[in-house]
Amino acid sequence: MTAQTGAGRTNQKQRTRTAIVTAARELIGTGTEVTMPAIARAALVSEATAYRYFPDLPSLISEALAGVWPPPAEALAPVAASADPVERTAFACEFLLRGILARQGSVRAMIAATITRPQTVTTRPGIRFGLIDHALLPLEDTLGATDPDAFTQLKRDLAVVMSAEALFTLTDLCGLGPDEAVASAVRTASTLTEAAVRSIA
Repeated sequence: MTAQTGAGRTNQKQRTRTAIVTAARELIGTGTEVTMPAIARAALVSEATAYRYFPDLPSLISEALAGVWPPPAEALAPVAASADPVERTAFACEFLLRGILARQGSVRAMIAATITRPQTVTTRPGIRFGLIDHALLPLEDTLGATDPDAFTQLKRDLAVVMSAEALFTLTDLCGLGPDEAVASAVRTASTLTEAAVRSIA
């Protein structure tokens, strides 16, 4: 095999991989159900080919979402000047949940895959954790310094509320519309943070 032939095959593989990731990203953007067969069809490859490049759906979704979510500081730029952790947390919660709603097909697929195959859970993007950390920056020198255990617990509590699982519980099981569900979660996140702030006083 000549070097030129080898380079051609390498380029073809890269094009195929790019086509699969691009198809996944475009399908995710529609908010509809995301499956490996649907992605393969959109990329004009067989499902077997898609699996040769990505061992499972979570790993493909994870790569397709890389760079789609802005970093926490950028996401929270509208409240960057605020020193109020309640306001910052409320904004972060709404930002996250609105983003989940816009990409819920892929988020549901990711959750389903990681429930049935827990070993793939590390491929799930941890968007919420960065947002929570950034939202609570004003508390680092107060609650974080005086009661680090309580500060850590607040972050855990918020991780439960600011999550796709909580959002889908509100929409699927409680029957709330998307806006009502987001508002409910934001209220809960704000209440938790407000209680932590009061504990400092």
